[in-house]
Amino acid sequence: MKRNFVLLAAITFLFSCKNRDDSAETTRDTTELYRDTTRVATPDTAARPLVSMATATLTNTYPDTAVSGQARFTMDTASGKVTMKLEVTVPSKASKSVAVHIHEHGQCGSEGQMAHGHWNPTAAQHGKWGEGSFHSGDIGNLQLDSKGRGTLTLTTDLWSLGGRAGKNILGKSVIVHGSSDDYKTQPSGNAGTRIGCGVIQ
Repeated sequence: MKRNFVLLAAITFLFSCKNRDDSAETTRDTTELYRDTTRVATPDTAARPLVSMATATLTNTYPDTAVSGQARFTMDTASGKVTMKLEVTVPSKASKSVAVHIHEHGQCGSEGQMAHGHWNPTAAQHGKWGEGSFHSGDIGNLQLDSKGRGTLTLTTDLWSLGGRAGKNILGKSVIVHGSSDDYKTQPSGNAGTRIGCGVIQ
């Protein structure tokens, strides 16, 4: 009888230790997941090597709103200026204008919300590109034709492909909005939902 009691006590002790180990492992795994999520959401502040070309391929963020296109970026190493050639097609927005911005993070999930806000390394007020105060990511409105197609070319020394943080647009995202930018509502221009997204890479 005494021997059976000792054996039962030993089994109970080992089982409770195993449960404590499983609990600790679960906690550790959750902590690691949190760390990974936090790291992904942290803006890239490290300088990168300069490159001469980059591309963002635009796709829709909602299944019922077709969006396609591409933003092609080239950098003139002599002047340090970047030229963007943007082509967007949104058939459901034919003959209307849609806002396009560069956003902070190169993530398009959750209907584009994972891209976070406009890329604004100078902490400026939102506005119209080239007039007064504006974000470095405030590209502006793109007029679409009767088939929903639009193009825009922009050259600037506010961007770089690589280099120091604050100018580097690699790893950022290009967002197409469902409405036009009013150039005054802070901080987004009241440009509507994020219907298209592409990561600059």
